[in-house]
Amino acid sequence: MKKRIIAVLTIAVLSLSMLAGCTTKSPVKEDSGSDKKTEDTADKGDGKYKLGITIQSLENDYWAGVFGEVEKMLKEKGWEYTLVDCKDNSATQISQIENFITAGVDMIMVHPSDPSAVEDVCKEALDAGIKVMCWDDKMENTTVNWVLDNTELGKTIAGPAADFINEHYSADKKAEVCVIGYPQTPILLERENGILEGLKAAEGKYEVVAQIEGLEANDAQTNVETVLQAHPDCKVFVTIGAGSDIGANQALLTKYNNSIPEDCGIFSGDATEQQMRAIKAGNEASNTTVGFEGSNTRTAKACVEMYEKVLSGEKFEGDDHNIFRPFIVINADNVDEYLADYE
Repeated sequence: MKKRIIAVLTIAVLSLSMLAGCTTKSPVKEDSGSDKKTEDTADKGDGKYKLGITIQSLENDYWAGVFGEVEKMLKEKGWEYTLVDCKDNSATQISQIENFITAGVDMIMVHPSDPSAVEDVCKEALDAGIKVMCWDDKMENTTVNWVLDNTELGKTIAGPAADFINEHYSADKKAEVCVIGYPQTPILLERENGILEGLKAAEGKYEVVAQIEGLEANDAQTNVETVLQAHPDCKVFVTIGAGSDIGANQALLTKYNNSIPEDCGIFSGDATEQQMRAIKAGNEASNTTVGFEGSNTRTAKACVEMYEKVLSGEKFEGDDHNIFRPFIVINADNVDEYLADYE
């Protein structure tokens, strides 16, 4: 009888541990505790899996949008999953991954706050027979990494900005440019450096008057407003992603009383619905965004397809350990194609 009570208490503790230090953006199915996984998930016959997903931040417009769609798809499949964010805190993320290991998930998807910080715990997962997929970073202790060439992405974001500068500005009338990045995250620093390199296609016709941070929309808006106070003629904003695009757009709409000058524009990455609707409107500052698969739905579909490949036992060895995602430049000419996914 005493052994039975101890067993029940152990299961309860493991179940509660999965909830500790975790936040969710939308409803998720909580996992109960179970023994560590030892068999290969490729041998699982019922096609039903248990996933643990840990994201940097669900306050980010792009990640929240994509993983909202991922959740819908996982529910349709009948898979069990726990989706949490670590609020860009590595210690929290390590704890979350440890909880996933204890719960005996079939696969962990990690979107690292700091990839080097989670290498060891991801190795523990692999040693326990759990597949590990990394979103965004080229990690060592994973089954596969689903990544972007962030230097090339930055150059691709900057390409339309350079074209815009060449069209609207000259050596005698240089564009004042603000670059919005997030250098604390290595891959986003690579992206920012790519932007600076890509802008050189408009050499002699611009000056970077500010480089600021802006991962989330509210922070970006505040920082852009500060830039506009110091540089009221700054009209070209080149950004790493959705949050900085959305925040900068709001700051510029406020500055110009909803009447954006034709020589003012924002050039970004991520291609969220909000960004694309701003492009389609034609009277906002958002000009061009670079997506990866297209809409949130298309990216979510591609992500879940990667889950299926990993869980089916597909091997990702050598050069195939890093799977690079494509880029799609979205502007007024093709935005309707991608917005149709939201209709």
